[in-house]
Amino acid sequence: MKDLLNVQDYLFAIQDVGDWEGEEEHVAETLNDLIHIAWDKLPDDLDCESIDEIINGIWEHLRGDMAVLEADFEELVDWVMHYVDSSLDEKM
Repeated sequence: MKDLLNVQDYLFAIQDVGDWEGEEEHVAETLNDLIHIAWDKLPDDLDCESIDEIINGIWEHLRGDMAVLEADFEELVDWVMHYVDSSLDEKM
């Protein structure tokens, strides 16, 4: 059911991320990269509600977390992969 949704609808503009002390562009780009990685990992037949919940959960978990700025990108990718896997396990 992933074909009924568009990853573009989940991406962040700079003004969407809030105040990150001048790092808003970096935060938006990082979040968008992580969303694309999560999107690619989601099965094509996953229901729309679950996709929405998982993708929106990335922001819910990382909102205001300085790890977005301080962690190595590969660490964030590892976190997203684990988050998606565990979210899918809960759905199955």
